[in-house]
Amino acid sequence: MSLGIAFKGSEGIVLAADSRVTLTAQMPGPVAGTLFLLPSTFDNATKLLKAKGQDYVGAVTFGVGAIGGKEPRTAHSFLNELEAELGKAGVGRLSVEEFSRRLGEFFLGKWKDAGMPIPASETEQMFFLIGGFDEGAVYGRLFEVVIPNRAVPKEQIPRDFGALWGGQREFVDRLLQGYDARLPGFIKSEFKPSAADEAKLAKKLTELGITIPFQFLPLQDCVDLSVFLIRTTINLQTWQVGVRGVGGAIDVATITQTDGFKPLQQKTVKVASNREYSS
Repeated sequence: MSLGIAFKGSEGIVLAADSRVTLTAQMPGPVAGTLFLLPSTFDNATKLLKAKGQDYVGAVTFGVGAIGGKEPRTAHSFLNELEAELGKAGVGRLSVEEFSRRLGEFFLGKWKDAGMPIPASETEQMFFLIGGFDEGAVYGRLFEVVIPNRAVPKEQIPRDFGALWGGQREFVDRLLQGYDARLPGFIKSEFKPSAADEAKLAKKLTELGITIPFQFLPLQDCVDLSVFLIRTTINLQTWQVGVRGVGGAIDVATITQTDGFKPLQQKTVKVASNREYSS
């Protein structure tokens, strides 16, 4: 579950993610031989990732929260090993694409070592949105890596500016696209349109999206919009009947040509106050 967002703006990259991990267990039902699913949530996962020594690139992760069945590990828990592997290779500053490639190879290897299914269904994959700046580049770059099915990085929004998001994305879809991503599938199954009508519908649906001039947005507006979308999803899920998979603190970082990776809002390990323990 969870929600990760990456913005490519003219002034830099914004990466943002929530902190919730959702585990689902099967419990015996009230009637003999029946089962029901019981979701449990934990709100302190770190999904905003930055490797030491690579100061101009970062990533957010969503989808499957951990690799391994009996001994599950989050993507964040592997960071030290990824850093050690990069350090052993003696690499300097990597391009965004090369870092994405190495990240994909690393996590695919861990996936295979854990005996995880290959290929995996859409809901059983670990997604990464990787953003950053190549040395001397004017604008940032965004790539997507999907473990295990698409471990080779694919560049997103290569010649323009805009936003990517993934995870529990239905509310962001409705806000930015103007419709739920399931709508075309519903129309296809219910009304059986021709291929020509499907193409026409897809074109018309693009007119429902909110008009945002991403190429003109200052970096601060990209940050504000990222936080708004995650916060809105968290708030709406408060009243939702279903899996409330987005929650906890919102971690946010920017990446710019001059300052590199800069965390703006990032949780730290701390001792809670007595009030927090007693609430």
